[in-house]
Amino acid sequence: MRPPLRYVQSFVDRKTGAVFHYFRRPGFKRVRLPGLLGSREFMAAYQDALDQPETEIGAKRTRAGTLSAALVGYYASTNHFQSLAPATQSMRRAILEGFRAEHGDKPIASLPQKFIVLTLNKKPPFAARSWLKAIRHLMQYAVSVGLCAVDPTQGIKLAKVKSSGIHTWSEQDIAVYEAAHKIGTKARLALALLLFTAQRRSDVIRMGRQHIRDGIMQVRQAKTGVELDIPVHSDLRKIIDATPGDHLTFLTTKSEHPYSGNDFSEQFRAWCDAAELPKECSAHGLRKAACRRLAEAGCSANEIAAISGHTTLSEVQRYTKAADQARMARNAMARQAKAEKEAAN
Repeated sequence: MRPPLRYVQSFVDRKTGAVFHYFRRPGFKRVRLPGLLGSREFMAAYQDALDQPETEIGAKRTRAGTLSAALVGYYASTNHFQSLAPATQSMRRAILEGFRAEHGDKPIASLPQKFIVLTLNKKPPFAARSWLKAIRHLMQYAVSVGLCAVDPTQGIKLAKVKSSGIHTWSEQDIAVYEAAHKIGTKARLALALLLFTAQRRSDVIRMGRQHIRDGIMQVRQAKTGVELDIPVHSDLRKIIDATPGDHLTFLTTKSEHPYSGNDFSEQFRAWCDAAELPKECSAHGLRKAACRRLAEAGCSANEIAAISGHTTLSEVQRYTKAADQARMARNAMARQAKAEKEAAN
């Protein structure tokens, strides 16, 4: 799966079906790109937009040294905000814009650590963790460009949140869903793509037939940028072939448009509800179930990561450890039974 052109966003007019393309660099004015995507006219305008000197949006209406002014520079920073994955950018921008709405006119250099600690204490554990990450990354940028002498988030640590994590689908959960959604439906295809590729929803909703070559699904993960070649499981191949569709993505909405991440989550929740599955069954839980299955099949942590795309092995090692424990327990009980049988004879 090849990455899209940087800073290009495309929109479809639902009334006319016309497609519009824009060059949209975060923090700067957007530029309309003419012609068809990839055409000479389009690429010439795209190159011109890349070469144009940057004129910061909001620079004239913000005072130097304020939080708001710092955010203008931060959003445009290639070594900081622009280096984050698109999904991370979206989440952190939402957090920072909420912070700007309340305190945008205040000097960033005098942001006290006590204020940060008090703010964190008012937030639920997981929200506090996300908020601290967003503010810390902003402050690291501010220090790097001389807006602050010291990072006020330095030294702040949050207590570890005790949680069993996202529910991993059991084989019973999978069987219940499959019984409710037959092969040939989009609901069944969605489950198969998640379960047999071990990818996140952000990657599954972008998959299409053009990404399969010689039995290999080519994936470039939206979150990490990791490129993967995943052999297409025979069950997945059968379900793809049985599901009608001639769009660039396997999964489309009722209006035949690609899903956004949130829209897909809502639709998948509806499919789970139709199967009368518990609320803890989610799309991400199938990624975990895929890793569990691979571990139970005897795959190593490195082999699982080669499919799932995990950049660290700590999470996938939990699956292999649990599978190894179960396997060794079965072997131990089998040896005991054999020993007792031999002693009785």
